[in-house]
Amino acid sequence: MHFGEEAWRTFERGCEREWLVTNGLGGFACGTLIGANTRRYHGLLTAALKPPTRRFLLVAKIDERIISGGTYYNLGTNHTAGGVTDEGYTHLQRVVVDPFPEFTYACAQLLVRKMVFMPHGRNATVIMYHVFNGGPNARLVLVPMVNYRDYHGNTYRGEMEFNQEPVSLGVMVSGREGLPPIVIRSGEGEYLASGDWFYGMHYPMEAQRGLNPWEDHFMPGRFEVEIPAGKETAFAVVVSAGEGPAPEAAEVLLDEEKARLRELQEQAAIGDAMAGLLVRAADSFLVKRAETGITSIVAGYPWFTDWGRDTMIALPGLTLVTRRYEKAREILTFFGEYVLEGLLPNLFPDDGGEPLYNTVDAALWYVQAVYKYVAYTGDGAFFVETALPVLNNIIGHYVKGTRFGIRMDDDGLIEAGSPGFQLTWMDAKVDELVVTPRYGKAVEINALWYNAVCILEDLCKRFGLDFSFTGLRERIHGGFSAFLHPEGYLYDVLGAEGRDASVRPNQIFAVSLPYSPLSREHALAVVNRVGNELYTTYGLRSLSPRDHAYKGRYSGDMKSRDEAYHQGTVWSWLIGPFATAYRRVNGYSAESRQRVRAMLLPFADHLADHGVGYISEIFDGDKPHWPKGCFAQAWGVAEVLRAYVEEVLTGDNGGENHITGRCCASTPQFGLGGKAIGGH
Repeated sequence: MHFGEEAWRTFERGCEREWLVTNGLGGFACGTLIGANTRRYHGLLTAALKPPTRRFLLVAKIDERIISGGTYYNLGTNHTAGGVTDEGYTHLQRVVVDPFPEFTYACAQLLVRKMVFMPHGRNATVIMYHVFNGGPNARLVLVPMVNYRDYHGNTYRGEMEFNQEPVSLGVMVSGREGLPPIVIRSGEGEYLASGDWFYGMHYPMEAQRGLNPWEDHFMPGRFEVEIPAGKETAFAVVVSAGEGPAPEAAEVLLDEEKARLRELQEQAAIGDAMAGLLVRAADSFLVKRAETGITSIVAGYPWFTDWGRDTMIALPGLTLVTRRYEKAREILTFFGEYVLEGLLPNLFPDDGGEPLYNTVDAALWYVQAVYKYVAYTGDGAFFVETALPVLNNIIGHYVKGTRFGIRMDDDGLIEAGSPGFQLTWMDAKVDELVVTPRYGKAVEINALWYNAVCILEDLCKRFGLDFSFTGLRERIHGGFSAFLHPEGYLYDVLGAEGRDASVRPNQIFAVSLPYSPLSREHALAVVNRVGNELYTTYGLRSLSPRDHAYKGRYSGDMKSRDEAYHQGTVWSWLIGPFATAYRRVNGYSAESRQRVRAMLLPFADHLADHGVGYISEIFDGDKPHWPKGCFAQAWGVAEVLRAYVEEVLTGDNGGENHITGRCCASTPQFGLGGKAIGGH
């Protein structure tokens, strides 16, 4: 992805795109293309000190300045109370992200090229400089700004004291007891200590979000690098939590990281440009948990950690489509060990306390993830030895009842929750007000429930095992008819106070999941209704614009944003289920394949927007659908990649296992004993 001056003709335009690099631990570096920190999450080093949690912003940025022939060029860009006080982006000539961000600045006859990456598995960031000097002798001055705070916070002078001491090639800064020192070393130049502060950095994005937009940063000193006339000077700066790699190792580390990403793309063996970029993006969300050494999935950057629901939804796209099967098995095994009374953890707290289980759907998504894993790998041993006890635990507890009022009613349907609780993925809450109170029998929960029971029954048949819930499949199927609205679509929730007829995307799962409780006719009606009212270029709206509660813009303070989060905001990940459902109801025709391709190709363009190389979490419901929320979302990347590979690039019949050619259990079905979707 290549960007020129047209992408930053104004400061505001230059801030619209953000870059991100990660380290496989939950740590990351990110910023805008023009070098301005416009969020409190922007920084050169946010370290995960208890991977993937305990994230601390340690190095906010390094601003560059050039002195050449008596002329001073400031390459840094900063926003303060006085507005844009440093306009270094005016010297920015080109930005290339392939795979790491590289920035080229032009100042008279000087070209400064800077690349940023993180070595995998290390809380360190490497900044590589190449300076081409066609003019007189010059000096490059590098001014680091450091901090020592939780990545959700803000810091001001006087709140902490920083100490610094010289080390070989640089400086070691300490500022908070119990945290590792910040080590900054440069392969060239002299370090000069000072101990100044940058006051009042302003974060416009936080101001827009109704959050504190001000921060100070400590500037321990500066590096001064002589740039001889007519010469090329190349060196690296390494910033790290504790002792990091040596600057002279930068080229080797860069080659290793490029080779690692190249191998992942080769392993995925997809051979498509858009898919290749998504495979690369997928890697950023796979992290190691420190206490277990087991792989987990970060839900999104820059502010989410790993969540159970997000992990199970994202797992097929991030690990199975990319052929990283051992990672999938690790994740499924790990989460399976934490299933408690039939529930999957929704969140592992940063402080290491007991997992939180406040979700009704995560365990059902776990069953679906197991199904997809067996479909891709044919790993029967995993199902029999590891997954089967977990699935029996989940189904059994949902039948007899478990925490949060989750239980099966006499009609076979699952009801859950009570006023004040949000257990489904539509979980926004403003103070004590649940914005979308979906307690009762939610449509996607019961679509997942039917799907889970069918999966367990058919996998047991496939592997010659006893199935403990005879007749349950038929019972749920009969009960599900209560969701049928006279107009052909599905009620969103069946509650004690009546049926919620809001047109929401949750009904699409009753069509997209491998086992559907709907007839083909009802499934087609659902897809048509969702397509007519909820489909947009970048996903599905969370509520129909025809609804009086619809909110077309996601903006303002936290209260305003939470009120809009599930009331019309577009969710990128929902394009995956919609694409799958569209293909199924149209019989996997050539025309449906081309239509789905057309649905997904706009995401190829979106990869060059907002979070460059990634898929955004959400978009405005109203046109022009501005990207909002996390600029790099795991399930957005995962579902676009999964749908693009499964529904467009491979296979003609759309059967659940058309990628590997393996048949997992029976062929997925529409309705009870209905006609199979794909033929094997």
